[in-house]
Amino acid sequence: MELQLKNLTKKYKEKVAVNHVNTTFTPGIYGLLGANGAGKSTLMRMICDVLAPTEGEITVNGNRIVSMGEEYRRMLGYLPQNFGYYPDYSALEFMRYIAALKGIPRLSANRQVRQLMELVSLSDVANNKIKTYSGGMKQRLGIAQTLLGNPKILILDEPTAGLDPKERVRFRNIIAEFAKEKIVILSTHIVSDIEYISDYTLLMKNGRLILTGKTQDLALSLEGKVWKIQIPEKQLEQVNDRYTVVNIHREEAGMIDVRVVSDEKPSVDAIMKKATLEDLYLFHFRENQNDVGR
Repeated sequence: MELQLKNLTKKYKEKVAVNHVNTTFTPGIYGLLGANGAGKSTLMRMICDVLAPTEGEITVNGNRIVSMGEEYRRMLGYLPQNFGYYPDYSALEFMRYIAALKGIPRLSANRQVRQLMELVSLSDVANNKIKTYSGGMKQRLGIAQTLLGNPKILILDEPTAGLDPKERVRFRNIIAEFAKEKIVILSTHIVSDIEYISDYTLLMKNGRLILTGKTQDLALSLEGKVWKIQIPEKQLEQVNDRYTVVNIHREEAGMIDVRVVSDEKPSVDAIMKKATLEDLYLFHFRENQNDVGR
C-alpha cells in the first residue's frame, strides 16, 4: 500500500498552514514531529479527507482519495486530538455505536469490540460510563474505536497529549502491537513518543517538511555538534543567547553542566556527546524549547 501526498497546500486567506508538502508513506510507523502551530493537525485533517486542500492531492495506490469516497473511509482510522464521545454511554455502548456507524455487521462488531477492549485493557470497566474514566482511559478508548473495522491507515493526532508518563508508555505499546502491515501516522510535539515508537520521522516547521528519514538516522545530521560544558551559573544567560541549550544540570558551588548544540567547539574543555532526536528538535525549534516532552 502507498499513500502519497503531492504538492499538498492549505491556505487560510493570507496564512499558509501547509506549504507544498510532498511525501510518500508505505506500511510502518511515522512520527510527524513539530511545535504547536507547525501545521501538523491541518495536514492530518487533509489526509483524513475532512479538510480540502487548497492545492495538490492525496492518492492511495495511485487513486485520488476524493474519488474513492467510502472506499477510502473504510481504510481509515482517525483519532483527533480531542475525540468526541457520549459521556453517559458506557464504553461498550459507545464502541457498538461506532461499529454501527462504520457499517460493521453485528456479529463481527461484537467480536471486534471484545478483542479491542481487551487490547486496551478496558475489559473490566467496559460497562462503566465514559464520564467516570480517567484521561488515560479515555485515550485508550479513543484508540480502540479508531481500530474498529481493521483500518489499513491510522491517523493519530497528538494522541498522548495530557497523559502521564505511564499512560504514554502504555499507549505507545498498544500502537506498536497493532501497527503491523499498516500505515500509522502519529502527530506529536513530544519527542520521546517518536524516539520509542516510530520507524520514520518527519520534522515539520512553518507548514513545511524540513527533514524526513529513518528515526534512528536523523540525529546523525548533528553528529559532532552536541557538546557538554561546565560553566558558572552567572554565564548561563550568555551561553543561552549564543547556543541552542538542550539540557541544564546544576552542580555544587554554583557550577552547572550545560548540553548545547553548536557547529564549533564552544570551549576548550567542552566534551562531545552523541546526538539525539531531542537535540535535533531543539536545533530547529529553539524558540519552542518549552514544548519538548521529557
